[in-house]
Amino acid sequence: MSSRTEILKEIYSRFDEDGRLLRSRQGQLEYVTTMEYIHRFTTDRSKVLEIGAGTGRYSIALSKEGHDVTAVELLEKNLGILKENCKGLDNIRSFQGDATDLGFLDNDSFDVTLVFGPMYHLYDPEEVDKAIDEAIRVTKPGGVIMFAFLSIYALMHTNYLFGNWADGFKENYSDDYKVKHFKEQLFTGYDVDGFEDLFEDKPVEWITTAAMDGPLELAEPRPGFEITDEDFKSFAAWHLAYSDKRETLGSSSHLLYICRRNNAE
Repeated sequence: MSSRTEILKEIYSRFDEDGRLLRSRQGQLEYVTTMEYIHRFTTDRSKVLEIGAGTGRYSIALSKEGHDVTAVELLEKNLGILKENCKGLDNIRSFQGDATDLGFLDNDSFDVTLVFGPMYHLYDPEEVDKAIDEAIRVTKPGGVIMFAFLSIYALMHTNYLFGNWADGFKENYSDDYKVKHFKEQLFTGYDVDGFEDLFEDKPVEWITTAAMDGPLELAEPRPGFEITDEDFKSFAAWHLAYSDKRETLGSSSHLLYICRRNNAE
């Protein structure tokens, strides 16, 4: 049986991860929205950790803004691109590592911790729990942690309304409508309340849950879809004004759970 890492290597060998946030309006909106939320919780020179940094789109942007950035990425291919892209920047360090074991990082080290890829690909409840605990451990008391995750509802809408609904339902739900998670799914989705429940007994305070890219993954492939740069700028501003309203969450493919680590007693 293939390991999680082997499955991920195969998935990302087929995608241009480095260009994902640039080549579509959906990716552009995800980037704009995510950076807006990051900026709400960073200061002039925050210590930032990105776990699951991919090719470094966020980490490199934040280092260029003057933050002290540590980037951790599981896959050698992505890490190689990240290291190439950040040449000449002296305030970013990159490591190969798994979100479930960050033993090479000290406790209470970072002002802001970003977990922007691992929760898409963690299926075993124990590994999910470890990833959450590790992100909390390395964050300073009072620091902010952001977890990106996928909406199961958006996943069903965008992937399975094109003639293969039965396959999609079988893959993602049990017969009694419980959401399933297993590594052969490739990407796993969550009910919003279900994801928030993962933190119920954790030493964190929930701040908000926000929609990162709205309905664009469903809308953009439609024939006739068009939005000018001017209209996109206006649309992005409108999206940001409402991005954390509960009614917007189910239509967004990518979601952001934001919490603050409790201060040490």
